[in-house]
Amino acid sequence: MIIDSIANADKYFSVHPSFAKAFEFLRSQDLNALEPGKSVIEEGSLTLAVSDKPGVTADAAKFEAHDKAIDIQVVISGTETMGWSDRSTTNSPVAEYNAEKDVIFFNDKPQMYFTLEAGQFVIFFPEDAHAPMIGEGNIKKGVVKVKI
Repeated sequence: MIIDSIANADKYFSVHPSFAKAFEFLRSQDLNALEPGKSVIEEGSLTLAVSDKPGVTADAAKFEAHDKAIDIQVVISGTETMGWSDRSTTNSPVAEYNAEKDVIFFNDKPQMYFTLEAGQFVIFFPEDAHAPMIGEGNIKKGVVKVKI
């Protein structure tokens, strides 16, 4: 997991071959003007999903992980708290891994929580189980899926 602000994103370009393109796209957009929905940044490797909805309680947050994608989650407006655990410590899946949606959900509780403000991001790798969208009021965010 990596946590930082968009202003420092170039520090992470070498972590994955698609990170430079993902962050350059995010920096080139007026993020506040983006409408909720999904779009393709680069066919087959990078997609963006924008959501703008009310936050949930920590107990209601879905605790999830992915096998075939890295998430770059950037807060556009609002304040978002997220839960995190090393995936190796999760041992109570809700159901089998869904290969079509590349997601597995867990009944476990996160080991820690952190809070992001507008302009900050987190990168979740497949070894990172995460519980997003915790907060009060609306949270507008973008999630770039980086295929691995």
